[in-house]
Amino acid sequence: MTALLSPARIRMALTGLILAFGLSACGINNVPTLEEQAKAAWSEVQNQYQRRADLIPNLVETVKGFAQQEREVLTQVTEARARATQIQVDASTVTDPEKFRQYQEAQSQLSGALGRLLATVERYPELKSNANFLALQSQLEGTENRIAVARRDYISAVQSYNTELRTVPGRWVASIVYPDAKPMETFTATAGSDRPPPVKF
Repeated sequence: MTALLSPARIRMALTGLILAFGLSACGINNVPTLEEQAKAAWSEVQNQYQRRADLIPNLVETVKGFAQQEREVLTQVTEARARATQIQVDASTVTDPEKFRQYQEAQSQLSGALGRLLATVERYPELKSNANFLALQSQLEGTENRIAVARRDYISAVQSYNTELRTVPGRWVASIVYPDAKPMETFTATAGSDRPPPVKF
């Protein structure tokens, strides 16, 4: 019993407690905490893109019923959806600039194709008043808003994480305790996204 409470053991236990409190106070857990927040935000981005992809087949079928002559636009939407859903993404995508660029490009192409499809609907008043189309359009618009919010939240989470990796003391902690931690990619505006898509009537 006395061996358990020896002064040397008490000093070691106190030193361990002081080190544990000191390390937690200096932010040793910031890197994994911020990384997990960024990954969760990335999952929400993917979730919203998947929601949009799930709405597209019904939208295409509804438009096809009213505007069969718009085959080219419908084909573009279908092909863009296929490309966007074929790109395999996982946790490593956010630290791989090329994979992230491919994913963002495919989603941007799908956004452009959807924009062209919705613009052509203006030619079909009977389609614009169809209840099924209106419901799908409303869901799609809501999803686009959710995508924008999810991307904004992801960008903010990545900014916090990347800042932690590049500033002191996070930089030191990451190099010693989390040497595999890499900066994450973030979304950028697509070239030409500041201009609306051309619509020919």
